[in-house]
Amino acid sequence: MITLSDILDAQARLRGVTVRTGLIQASLAEDGAQPGDRKLYLKPENLQPIGAFKLRGAYNKIASLSPEERSRGVITYSSGNHGQGVAYAARALGAKAVIVMPSNAPAIKREASASLGAEIVLVGPGSLERQIRAEELSAQYGYVIVPPFNDEKIVAGQGTMGLEILEDLPEVETVLVPVGGGGMLSGVATAIKLSKPSVKVIGVEPELAADAQASLRAGKIVQSTAEQASQTMADGLRTQSIGTINFEHIRLYVDDILTVSESEIREAMLWLATNPKTVAEPSGAVAVAGFLFHEDQLPKTTMNVAIISGGNVDPSVLHQMRQV
Repeated sequence: MITLSDILDAQARLRGVTVRTGLIQASLAEDGAQPGDRKLYLKPENLQPIGAFKLRGAYNKIASLSPEERSRGVITYSSGNHGQGVAYAARALGAKAVIVMPSNAPAIKREASASLGAEIVLVGPGSLERQIRAEELSAQYGYVIVPPFNDEKIVAGQGTMGLEILEDLPEVETVLVPVGGGGMLSGVATAIKLSKPSVKVIGVEPELAADAQASLRAGKIVQSTAEQASQTMADGLRTQSIGTINFEHIRLYVDDILTVSESEIREAMLWLATNPKTVAEPSGAVAVAGFLFHEDQLPKTTMNVAIISGGNVDPSVLHQMRQV
């Protein structure tokens, strides 16, 4: 289990590397949203150098390696944003990076990782398939594995978002966090609960890839198949199960996990796209979708924050959504 000290150490490593994304208050009076007493603040991780929060964990992990380990190169398995984070961090720290990606990863993410100097290896759509391939290449060439979520340094890096939320909005009552493998949710929840236990932390995931909710309900990790997970448009959340390290933190610190439909994700994306600073990819919009469409499942709180985890969406995709 990570401690608050681990997250503070990560915050020090990330200073000057990641963007300290400030909160943006959303206007809830438009598009049929009900203002009432609810306020929503957005944490725009889409404004990070790689367009997503993943740089936090990736840099913290690689910066924590010894010079000998970095000299061997690093490898990861990713559907896109974590791969970009590893590629960016490895280049900044002088290490070779290899990214194992699914063949159905969005081209914008695959090309971005390659443009940062990473070697790309393509495999099938399953998250376990790319993990196995990365482990094989690590054993063959000596690369150090930088997991996308199931790692304490990754969790601590993602947890720095929780510290920033508390600094920027001390009166926050509920924080909504996207969940795929659980790295961000476990890190943010740990940072918040160890700093201000009264704040509610809610995970949000696609209903077509609801293994995290099922795991929390069952009290044990529940896996989905690659076919099930690949159904959602939220490509960054197509993991087949949450990590064991992540699950330990989620069970201890997360209040609940709710799910959102594909149409709700689409509507949240279009709503966010009205502001250039909050453009979100499908995965990045799930927490906002949870706030907009599932008020009955959320704590009755006034001061709420939703994390926009990433904005790496092809403009043509947004254009197509607007035509529907």
